[in-house]
Amino acid sequence: MSASYAQVLRIPHARRTFATALLGRLSYGVVPLSVMLAVTRASGSYAVAGAVMAFYGVTAVFLMPWRAAVIDRYGPRRALVPLLVAYTALLGLLAAAVWRPGASPYVLGALTALAGAFVPPLGPTMRAVWARLAEDRPLLQRAYSLDGIAEELLFLSGPLMVGVLVSVAPPAVGIVAGAVLIAAGTVGFVASPVVRAIRPAAPTARRGTGGLEVLRRIGRPVGAVTGVGLAIGSLDLLVLAFADLHGHGGASVAWVLAAVSAGSAVGGLLNGAVAWRGSARTRLVLLTLVLGLVLLGAGLAPGLGTLALVMAVAGFFVSPAVTTAYLIADEIVGPEVRTLAGAWVNTAVNAGSTVGTAAVGALAGHLPVAVCFSATGVAVVLMALAAAKGAAARAV
Repeated sequence: MSASYAQVLRIPHARRTFATALLGRLSYGVVPLSVMLAVTRASGSYAVAGAVMAFYGVTAVFLMPWRAAVIDRYGPRRALVPLLVAYTALLGLLAAAVWRPGASPYVLGALTALAGAFVPPLGPTMRAVWARLAEDRPLLQRAYSLDGIAEELLFLSGPLMVGVLVSVAPPAVGIVAGAVLIAAGTVGFVASPVVRAIRPAAPTARRGTGGLEVLRRIGRPVGAVTGVGLAIGSLDLLVLAFADLHGHGGASVAWVLAAVSAGSAVGGLLNGAVAWRGSARTRLVLLTLVLGLVLLGAGLAPGLGTLALVMAVAGFFVSPAVTTAYLIADEIVGPEVRTLAGAWVNTAVNAGSTVGTAAVGALAGHLPVAVCFSATGVAVVLMALAAAKGAAARAV
């Protein structure tokens, strides 16, 4: 297994390009928490902080396909630099606005919404670069798996970094740190020889490659991976409700959720190392289906320790499912819209996560936690079956 992943990193220019992309993507785990803490401190209101973060999330997630389309149209160097300039400038203004208490909620909402609209999409762009670097399919599978595992670790380490910063400085410093990280990473990324060599697609090659057209072509894998995102977004509140029901504190919840991440990392490593023979579309359906089945009975666990084991099993299917969805999207579309296709997969995961969090929040106060787990599992299973039906119809 280690030789397989070492082979990925031995590709010319891969280590440098990947390292700079990861440096910039670390800010994705730093900025949101820093903004939430800084806005809460400046406004003195959790409601304002929640609304501000909602604005940031909506523009960052749902405008990602637009930003990815700009990169496919103009090339990474010409598109990422203006996005970076706008994003870091807005983060700087936001840090200044929250440095002292008393900031206007309307100003904070406007600044965060605008900042979210210009987040440089380094994740989809790096995956498009991987598709150029790793020319054979097994190597690309390992590259995507490595990328997904590294990204998950970044989202774990980012909040830890914020925790260290806010213990010695105002939360606004975290916003500045996030801006510095993404600036350094993006500048290093676009300076990489492989990124410099990418040229915009010719106008004739871009015909019929609009955002909605690309979404239509990759709709089945996007639908399946939306179910994966729904499961991810549901778990925070479901585990918290389970812990409360069994008389455990909030610290216990962190360990259970860490089991999900650990399971996902192990699953991602194994998925990248196995030379799969079957169809990627079938594999995605099966991974999503099993994830839903695991969640169906998770709420019946007798205690938190058992639930942690079940959550590790559920997490085992998360990273492989998302990685497989990226591979399918890359198979379906041409190189002129690779970034956009990957962005749609990323948006689907995040949109599903948002819906899952909202749905469980609405249900948890009215239904037993075991029923909420089952309802989540049923939703994920139905999305997997819909993807399977679509794939079968397409084959016929």
